[in-house]
Amino acid sequence: MQTEPKASLVGEEYEVEIGPVAHGGHCIARTEEGRVLFVRHALPGEKVVARVTEGEEDSRFLRADAVSVIEASKDRVEAPCPYAGPGKCGGCDWQHAKPGAQRRLKGEVIAEQLKRLAGLTPEEAGWDGTVVPAPGDKLLAGEVPAWRTRVQYAIDADGHAGLRKHRSHEVEPIEHCMIAAPGVSELGVEKREWPQMAAVEAIAATGSGDRQVILTPQPGGRLPLVELDKPVSVLRVEERDGGVHRVHGRPFVRERADGRTYRVGMGGFWQVHPQAADILVQAVMQGLMPRKGEMALDLYCGVGLFAGAIAERVGDTGAVLGIESTKRAVEDARHNLQDLERVRIEQGKVEQVLPRTKITEADLIVLDPPRAGAGKQTVKHLTGLGARRIAYVACDPAALARDLAYFREGGYKPRTLRAFDLFPMTSHVECVAILEPADKGA
Repeated sequence: MQTEPKASLVGEEYEVEIGPVAHGGHCIARTEEGRVLFVRHALPGEKVVARVTEGEEDSRFLRADAVSVIEASKDRVEAPCPYAGPGKCGGCDWQHAKPGAQRRLKGEVIAEQLKRLAGLTPEEAGWDGTVVPAPGDKLLAGEVPAWRTRVQYAIDADGHAGLRKHRSHEVEPIEHCMIAAPGVSELGVEKREWPQMAAVEAIAATGSGDRQVILTPQPGGRLPLVELDKPVSVLRVEERDGGVHRVHGRPFVRERADGRTYRVGMGGFWQVHPQAADILVQAVMQGLMPRKGEMALDLYCGVGLFAGAIAERVGDTGAVLGIESTKRAVEDARHNLQDLERVRIEQGKVEQVLPRTKITEADLIVLDPPRAGAGKQTVKHLTGLGARRIAYVACDPAALARDLAYFREGGYKPRTLRAFDLFPMTSHVECVAILEPADKGA
Protein backbone atom coordinates (compact mmCIF):
# COMPACT_ATOMS: atom_id res chain seq x y z
CA MET A 1 0.00 0.00 0.00
CA GLN A 2 1.41 3.37 -1.02
CA THR A 3 1.68 6.05 1.62
CA GLU A 4 0.82 9.62 0.83
CA PRO A 5 3.90 11.83 0.47
CA LYS A 6 4.20 14.27 3.35
CA ALA A 7 3.68 17.91 2.50
CA SER A 8 6.88 19.96 2.42
CA LEU A 9 6.98 23.01 4.66
CA VAL A 10 9.90 24.62 2.79
CA GLY A 11 9.14 28.30 2.28
CA GLU A 12 6.68 28.55 5.18
CA GLU A 13 7.36 31.52 7.48
CA TYR A 14 6.93 31.78 11.24
CA GLU A 15 7.34 34.74 13.57
CA VAL A 16 9.29 33.33 16.52
CA GLU A 17 11.25 34.23 19.64
CA ILE A 18 14.80 32.85 19.39
CA GLY A 19 15.92 30.65 22.27
CA PRO A 20 19.35 29.24 23.15
CA VAL A 21 22.18 28.44 20.78
CA ALA A 22 22.53 24.80 19.68
CA HIS A 23 25.46 22.72 18.43
CA GLY A 24 25.88 23.34 14.70
CA GLY A 25 25.67 27.11 14.14
CA HIS A 26 21.98 27.72 14.76
CA CYS A 27 19.59 28.63 17.57
CA ILE A 28 16.43 26.90 18.79
CA ALA A 29 12.96 28.39 18.45
CA ARG A 30 9.40 27.06 18.68
CA THR A 31 6.34 27.95 16.68
CA GLU A 32 3.05 28.69 18.42
CA GLU A 33 2.07 25.07 17.76
CA GLY A 34 5.24 23.91 19.55
CA ARG A 35 7.09 22.84 16.44
CA VAL A 36 10.91 23.01 16.90
CA LEU A 37 12.92 25.19 14.51
CA PHE A 38 16.70 25.22 14.12
CA VAL A 39 17.24 28.80 12.94
CA ARG A 40 20.40 30.11 11.28
CA HIS A 41 21.33 33.81 11.01
CA ALA A 42 19.63 34.55 14.35
CA LEU A 43 20.83 35.23 17.90
CA PRO A 44 19.35 34.26 21.29
CA GLY A 45 16.68 36.68 22.52
CA GLU A 46 15.78 38.02 19.11
CA LYS A 47 12.34 38.07 17.50
CA VAL A 48 12.57 37.12 13.82
CA VAL A 49 10.66 35.88 10.83
CA ALA A 50 12.03 32.39 10.16
CA ARG A 51 11.60 30.82 6.71
CA VAL A 52 11.74 27.02 6.56
CA THR A 53 14.59 25.62 4.44
CA GLU A 54 14.15 21.90 5.25
CA GLY A 55 11.32 19.86 6.70
CA GLU A 56 7.94 18.23 6.19
CA GLU A 57 4.70 18.12 8.15
CA ASP A 58 5.78 15.15 10.26
CA SER A 59 9.47 16.14 10.68
CA ARG A 60 10.81 16.01 14.23
CA PHE A 61 12.22 19.50 13.68
CA LEU A 62 12.50 22.04 10.88
CA ARG A 63 15.52 23.96 9.64
CA ALA A 64 15.01 27.64 8.91
CA ASP A 65 16.75 30.93 8.15
CA ALA A 66 16.00 34.22 9.88
CA VAL A 67 14.98 36.31 6.86
CA SER A 68 13.78 39.36 8.81
CA VAL A 69 14.78 40.63 12.26
CA ILE A 70 11.94 42.25 14.20
CA GLU A 71 13.79 42.74 17.51
CA ALA A 72 17.59 42.55 17.28
CA SER A 73 20.07 41.41 19.91
CA LYS A 74 22.65 43.91 21.15
CA ASP A 75 25.21 41.38 19.92
CA ARG A 76 24.07 41.66 16.30
CA VAL A 77 26.18 43.41 13.66
CA GLU A 78 25.76 43.80 9.92
CA ALA A 79 27.51 40.79 8.37
CA PRO A 80 30.82 42.16 6.99
CA CYS A 81 30.87 39.57 4.19
CA PRO A 82 28.53 40.17 1.25
CA TYR A 83 28.16 36.41 0.78
CA ALA A 84 26.96 35.74 4.35
CA GLY A 85 23.24 35.48 4.98
CA PRO A 86 20.13 33.39 4.28
CA GLY A 87 20.50 31.30 1.13
CA LYS A 88 24.10 32.36 0.54
CA CYS A 89 27.53 30.86 1.38
CA GLY A 90 27.45 28.22 4.10
CA GLY A 91 31.07 28.66 5.21
CA CYS A 92 30.47 31.03 8.14
CA ASP A 93 27.79 30.72 10.82
CA TRP A 94 28.26 33.84 12.95
CA GLN A 95 29.18 36.75 10.65
CA HIS A 96 26.16 38.58 12.13
CA ALA A 97 27.48 38.39 15.71
CA LYS A 98 30.10 40.49 17.48
CA PRO A 99 33.39 38.57 17.96
CA GLY A 100 32.96 38.42 21.75
CA ALA A 101 29.40 37.16 21.32
CA GLN A 102 30.60 34.42 18.95
CA ARG A 103 32.95 33.14 21.62
CA ARG A 104 30.21 33.26 24.27
CA LEU A 105 27.91 31.26 21.99
CA LYS A 106 30.61 28.64 21.47
CA GLY A 107 31.14 28.50 25.23
CA GLU A 108 27.42 27.91 25.76
CA VAL A 109 27.50 25.03 23.26
CA ILE A 110 30.48 23.43 25.03
CA ALA A 111 28.78 23.79 28.42
CA GLU A 112 25.53 22.31 27.10
CA GLN A 113 27.29 19.32 25.51
CA LEU A 114 29.34 18.65 28.66
CA LYS A 115 26.20 18.70 30.80
CA ARG A 116 24.01 16.65 28.46
CA LEU A 117 26.50 14.01 27.31
CA ALA A 118 29.01 13.80 30.17
CA GLY A 119 27.01 15.07 33.15
CA LEU A 120 29.74 17.63 33.88
CA THR A 121 29.50 21.26 34.94
CA PRO A 122 32.24 23.61 33.71
CA GLU A 123 33.76 23.49 37.21
CA GLU A 124 33.79 19.68 37.22
CA ALA A 125 35.48 19.77 33.80
CA GLY A 126 38.17 22.15 35.10
CA TRP A 127 37.04 24.84 32.67
CA ASP A 128 36.65 28.54 33.40
CA GLY A 129 33.91 28.89 30.78
CA THR A 130 35.87 31.06 28.37
CA VAL A 131 36.72 30.50 24.71
CA VAL A 132 40.05 32.17 24.01
CA PRO A 133 40.84 33.89 20.69
CA ALA A 134 44.18 33.37 18.98
CA PRO A 135 46.58 36.31 19.46
CA GLY A 136 45.76 38.91 16.83
CA ASP A 137 42.21 37.63 16.31
CA LYS A 138 40.69 39.86 19.01
CA LEU A 139 39.09 42.33 16.61
CA LEU A 140 36.41 44.99 16.74
CA ALA A 141 32.80 44.30 15.78
CA GLY A 142 32.50 44.19 12.00
CA GLU A 143 36.11 43.12 11.46
CA VAL A 144 36.98 39.66 10.13
CA PRO A 145 40.28 37.83 10.79
CA ALA A 146 41.85 36.36 7.64
CA TRP A 147 42.85 33.02 9.13
CA ARG A 148 41.92 30.14 6.84
CA THR A 149 45.14 28.74 5.31
CA ARG A 150 43.26 26.02 3.40
CA VAL A 151 40.19 26.85 1.33
CA GLN A 152 38.22 24.30 -0.69
CA TYR A 153 36.56 26.15 -3.57
CA ALA A 154 33.67 24.53 -5.40
CA ILE A 155 33.43 25.24 -9.13
CA ASP A 156 30.06 26.06 -10.71
CA ALA A 157 28.81 25.04 -14.16
CA ASP A 158 30.38 28.17 -15.71
CA GLY A 159 33.83 27.40 -14.26
CA HIS A 160 33.65 30.10 -11.56
CA ALA A 161 35.12 29.45 -8.10
CA GLY A 162 32.83 29.77 -5.12
CA LEU A 163 31.78 28.15 -1.86
CA ARG A 164 28.88 25.82 -1.21
CA LYS A 165 25.64 27.05 0.26
CA HIS A 166 24.61 25.64 3.64
CA ARG A 167 23.70 21.92 3.47
CA SER A 168 23.69 22.13 -0.33
CA HIS A 169 25.73 21.20 -3.40
CA GLU A 170 24.78 24.55 -4.93
CA VAL A 171 27.70 26.92 -5.43
CA GLU A 172 27.76 30.58 -4.36
CA PRO A 173 30.30 32.25 -6.72
CA ILE A 174 32.55 34.67 -4.84
CA GLU A 175 35.17 37.27 -5.68
CA HIS A 176 36.91 37.10 -2.30
CA CYS A 177 36.63 35.01 0.86
CA MET A 178 37.16 37.30 3.86
CA ILE A 179 38.35 34.55 6.20
CA ALA A 180 40.92 33.22 3.69
CA ALA A 181 44.51 33.79 4.83
CA PRO A 182 46.54 36.30 2.78
CA GLY A 183 48.62 33.47 1.33
CA VAL A 184 45.47 31.90 -0.10
CA SER A 185 43.96 35.16 -1.35
CA GLU A 186 47.18 36.15 -3.14
CA LEU A 187 46.91 33.09 -5.40
CA GLY A 188 43.89 34.64 -7.13
CA VAL A 189 41.87 31.43 -7.48
CA GLU A 190 38.58 33.39 -7.57
CA LYS A 191 39.77 35.61 -10.42
CA ARG A 192 40.19 32.93 -13.08
CA GLU A 193 37.92 30.33 -14.64
CA TRP A 194 38.27 26.60 -14.00
CA PRO A 195 36.64 24.73 -16.90
CA GLN A 196 36.00 21.01 -16.37
CA MET A 197 36.93 21.28 -12.68
CA ALA A 198 34.69 20.23 -9.77
CA ALA A 199 36.82 21.70 -6.97
CA VAL A 200 40.05 23.61 -6.34
CA GLU A 201 41.69 23.54 -2.92
CA ALA A 202 44.19 26.31 -2.16
CA ILE A 203 46.81 25.85 0.58
CA ALA A 204 49.15 28.48 2.02
CA ALA A 205 51.65 26.94 4.45
CA THR A 206 52.52 28.62 7.75
CA GLY A 207 56.20 29.26 8.35
CA SER A 208 57.23 28.78 4.73
CA GLY A 209 56.32 30.36 1.40
CA ASP A 210 54.94 27.06 0.07
CA ARG A 211 51.70 27.40 -1.89
CA GLN A 212 49.71 24.55 -3.37
CA VAL A 213 46.51 23.96 -5.32
CA ILE A 214 44.77 20.59 -5.53
CA LEU A 215 42.51 20.16 -8.56
CA THR A 216 39.54 17.80 -8.64
CA PRO A 217 38.37 17.42 -12.26
CA GLN A 218 34.81 16.64 -13.22
CA PRO A 219 34.42 13.06 -14.54
CA GLY A 220 36.50 12.92 -17.71
CA GLY A 221 37.67 16.51 -17.21
CA ARG A 222 41.05 17.65 -18.51
CA LEU A 223 43.43 19.68 -16.35
CA PRO A 224 43.75 23.36 -17.27
CA LEU A 225 47.08 25.12 -17.56
CA VAL A 226 47.38 26.63 -14.09
CA GLU A 227 48.63 30.20 -14.12
CA LEU A 228 48.06 31.88 -10.77
CA ASP A 229 49.32 35.13 -9.30
CA LYS A 230 52.07 33.47 -7.21
CA PRO A 231 54.38 30.44 -7.66
CA VAL A 232 52.43 27.34 -6.72
CA SER A 233 52.73 23.56 -6.90
CA VAL A 234 49.83 21.68 -8.49
CA LEU A 235 48.31 18.33 -7.52
CA ARG A 236 45.29 16.52 -8.88
CA VAL A 237 42.73 14.12 -7.42
CA GLU A 238 42.50 10.99 -9.55
CA GLU A 239 39.02 10.03 -10.68
CA ARG A 240 39.49 6.27 -10.47
CA ASP A 241 40.83 5.95 -6.91
CA GLY A 242 40.51 9.36 -5.26
CA GLY A 243 44.28 9.44 -4.74
CA VAL A 244 46.21 12.71 -4.95
CA HIS A 245 49.03 12.92 -7.49
CA ARG A 246 51.63 15.54 -8.30
CA VAL A 247 51.31 17.50 -11.54
CA HIS A 248 54.24 19.86 -11.00
CA GLY A 249 56.16 21.37 -8.11
CA ARG A 250 56.61 19.80 -4.68
CA PRO A 251 54.10 17.15 -3.63
CA PHE A 252 54.13 18.63 -0.11
CA VAL A 253 54.11 21.91 1.79
CA ARG A 254 56.36 22.74 4.74
CA GLU A 255 54.58 23.82 7.90
CA ARG A 256 56.29 25.06 11.05
CA ALA A 257 55.33 24.63 14.71
CA ASP A 258 57.05 24.32 18.09
CA GLY A 259 60.43 25.07 16.52
CA ARG A 260 60.25 22.19 14.02
CA THR A 261 59.44 22.02 10.30
CA TYR A 262 56.85 19.47 9.24
CA ARG A 263 56.36 18.13 5.73
CA VAL A 264 52.67 17.70 4.90
CA GLY A 265 52.20 15.79 1.66
CA MET A 266 49.41 15.49 -0.88
CA GLY A 267 46.94 17.76 0.88
CA GLY A 268 47.29 15.89 4.18
CA PHE A 269 45.85 17.16 7.47
CA TRP A 270 47.29 20.20 9.19
CA GLN A 271 45.56 22.70 11.45
CA VAL A 272 43.88 25.40 9.35
CA HIS A 273 44.44 28.45 11.56
CA PRO A 274 48.05 29.69 11.17
CA GLN A 275 48.57 29.78 14.96
CA ALA A 276 46.61 26.65 15.82
CA ALA A 277 49.46 24.13 15.77
CA ASP A 278 51.58 26.19 18.17
CA ILE A 279 48.62 27.01 20.44
CA LEU A 280 47.56 23.37 20.70
CA VAL A 281 51.09 22.04 21.23
CA GLN A 282 51.58 24.55 24.02
CA ALA A 283 48.28 23.63 25.67
CA VAL A 284 49.03 19.90 25.45
CA MET A 285 52.59 20.24 26.76
CA GLN A 286 51.51 22.52 29.62
CA GLY A 287 48.88 19.96 30.56
CA LEU A 288 50.98 16.80 30.25
CA MET A 289 54.23 18.25 31.65
CA PRO A 290 56.40 15.49 30.07
CA ARG A 291 59.35 14.29 32.13
CA LYS A 292 62.65 12.81 31.01
CA GLY A 293 62.48 9.09 30.40
CA GLU A 294 58.70 8.81 30.06
CA MET A 295 56.89 6.62 27.53
CA ALA A 296 54.13 8.35 25.55
CA LEU A 297 51.50 7.48 22.95
CA ASP A 298 50.38 9.90 20.22
CA LEU A 299 47.17 8.54 18.71
CA TYR A 300 45.75 9.76 15.39
CA CYS A 301 49.17 11.38 15.11
CA GLY A 302 48.95 12.77 11.57
CA VAL A 303 52.35 14.02 10.39
CA GLY A 304 53.78 13.84 13.93
CA LEU A 305 53.06 17.24 15.48
CA PHE A 306 52.48 16.09 19.08
CA ALA A 307 54.85 13.12 18.82
CA GLY A 308 57.66 15.49 17.90
CA ALA A 309 56.87 17.90 20.71
CA ILE A 310 56.71 15.14 23.34
CA ALA A 311 59.86 13.44 22.05
CA GLU A 312 61.85 16.66 22.43
CA ARG A 313 60.78 16.81 26.07
CA VAL A 314 61.11 13.18 27.22
CA GLY A 315 64.73 13.10 26.06
CA ASP A 316 66.93 10.24 24.86
CA THR A 317 65.76 7.90 27.63
CA GLY A 318 62.09 8.39 26.72
CA ALA A 319 60.02 6.83 23.96
CA VAL A 320 57.06 7.87 21.82
CA LEU A 321 54.78 5.65 19.73
CA GLY A 322 52.59 7.37 17.15
CA ILE A 323 49.67 5.65 15.41
CA GLU A 324 48.08 7.02 12.23
CA SER A 325 45.81 5.38 9.64
CA THR A 326 46.75 7.41 6.54
CA LYS A 327 49.69 5.93 4.63
CA ARG A 328 50.98 9.28 3.32
CA ALA A 329 50.77 10.91 6.75
CA VAL A 330 52.78 8.02 8.24
CA GLU A 331 55.48 8.53 5.59
CA ASP A 332 55.54 12.24 6.41
CA ALA A 333 55.66 11.61 10.17
CA ARG A 334 58.59 9.22 9.80
CA HIS A 335 60.39 11.78 7.62
CA ASN A 336 59.61 14.67 9.97
CA LEU A 337 60.84 12.83 13.08
CA GLN A 338 63.72 10.84 11.58
CA ASP A 339 66.22 12.71 13.80
CA LEU A 340 64.43 11.40 16.91
CA GLU A 341 65.34 7.72 17.28
CA ARG A 342 63.07 7.41 20.30
CA VAL A 343 59.97 7.88 18.08
CA ARG A 344 58.23 5.01 16.30
CA ILE A 345 55.28 5.52 13.95
CA GLU A 346 52.87 2.67 13.17
CA GLN A 347 50.27 2.72 10.38
CA GLY A 348 46.70 1.56 10.89
CA LYS A 349 43.52 2.31 12.78
CA VAL A 350 44.13 3.05 16.45
CA GLU A 351 41.57 0.46 17.62
CA GLN A 352 43.38 -2.24 15.61
CA VAL A 353 47.04 -1.27 15.99
CA LEU A 354 47.06 -0.43 19.70
CA PRO A 355 46.07 -3.94 20.88
CA ARG A 356 48.63 -5.45 18.48
CA THR A 357 51.48 -3.48 20.06
CA LYS A 358 51.01 -5.44 23.31
CA ILE A 359 51.74 -2.21 25.20
CA THR A 360 50.37 -2.61 28.73
CA GLU A 361 51.34 0.73 30.23
CA ALA A 362 52.21 4.29 29.25
CA ASP A 363 53.06 7.44 31.18
CA LEU A 364 51.41 9.92 28.84
CA ILE A 365 48.81 9.74 26.10
CA VAL A 366 47.74 12.39 23.61
CA LEU A 367 44.87 11.76 21.21
CA ASP A 368 43.51 14.02 18.49
CA PRO A 369 40.74 11.89 16.99
CA PRO A 370 38.58 12.70 13.98
CA ARG A 371 35.30 14.57 14.45
CA ALA A 372 33.42 11.42 15.54
CA GLY A 373 35.71 11.00 18.58
CA ALA A 374 37.69 8.01 19.84
CA GLY A 375 34.75 5.86 20.92
CA LYS A 376 34.03 3.57 23.84
CA GLN A 377 36.34 0.65 23.01
CA THR A 378 39.42 2.80 22.36
CA VAL A 379 38.84 4.83 25.51
CA LYS A 380 38.41 1.62 27.53
CA HIS A 381 41.76 0.38 26.22
CA LEU A 382 43.46 3.70 27.06
CA THR A 383 42.17 3.83 30.63
CA GLY A 384 43.75 0.42 31.22
CA LEU A 385 47.26 1.70 30.46
CA GLY A 386 47.63 3.62 33.72
CA ALA A 387 48.81 6.91 32.21
CA ARG A 388 49.42 9.64 34.74
CA ARG A 389 47.96 12.18 32.31
CA ILE A 390 46.00 12.09 29.05
CA ALA A 391 45.58 15.01 26.65
CA TYR A 392 42.48 14.94 24.46
CA VAL A 393 42.40 17.42 21.55
CA ALA A 394 38.87 17.82 20.20
CA CYS A 395 37.39 19.69 17.26
CA ASP A 396 33.85 18.67 18.24
CA PRO A 397 32.48 19.33 21.75
CA ALA A 398 29.84 16.61 21.43
CA ALA A 399 32.42 13.92 20.66
CA LEU A 400 34.61 15.24 23.47
CA ALA A 401 31.75 15.07 25.96
CA ARG A 402 30.79 11.53 24.94
CA ASP A 403 34.37 10.35 25.30
CA LEU A 404 34.78 12.12 28.66
CA ALA A 405 31.86 10.04 29.92
CA TYR A 406 33.66 6.88 28.76
CA PHE A 407 36.88 8.05 30.45
CA ARG A 408 34.96 8.53 33.70
CA GLU A 409 33.75 4.91 33.47
CA GLY A 410 37.42 3.94 33.18
CA GLY A 411 38.48 5.95 36.22
CA TYR A 412 39.70 9.19 34.65
CA LYS A 413 38.44 12.71 35.26
CA PRO A 414 39.22 16.07 33.61
CA ARG A 415 41.91 18.05 35.38
CA THR A 416 41.62 21.06 33.08
CA LEU A 417 39.75 21.96 29.92
CA ARG A 418 40.64 24.86 27.64
CA ALA A 419 38.72 26.11 24.61
CA PHE A 420 40.21 28.06 21.71
CA ASP A 421 38.45 30.02 18.98
CA LEU A 422 40.56 28.76 16.09
CA PHE A 423 37.69 28.95 13.57
CA PRO A 424 36.41 32.55 13.86
CA MET A 425 33.06 33.37 12.20
CA THR A 426 32.14 29.65 12.16
CA SER A 427 30.48 27.49 14.82
CA HIS A 428 33.59 25.30 15.21
CA VAL A 429 35.77 25.39 18.30
CA GLU A 430 38.87 23.50 19.44
CA CYS A 431 39.20 22.10 22.98
CA VAL A 432 42.07 20.55 24.92
CA ALA A 433 41.13 18.42 27.93
CA ILE A 434 43.78 17.12 30.32
CA LEU A 435 42.69 14.01 32.23
CA GLU A 436 44.15 12.20 35.23
CA PRO A 437 43.17 9.22 37.37
CA ALA A 438 40.09 10.10 39.43
CA ASP A 439 41.62 8.58 42.58
CA LYS A 440 44.76 10.72 42.35
CA GLY A 441 45.48 12.18 45.74
CA ALA A 442 42.46 10.45 47.24
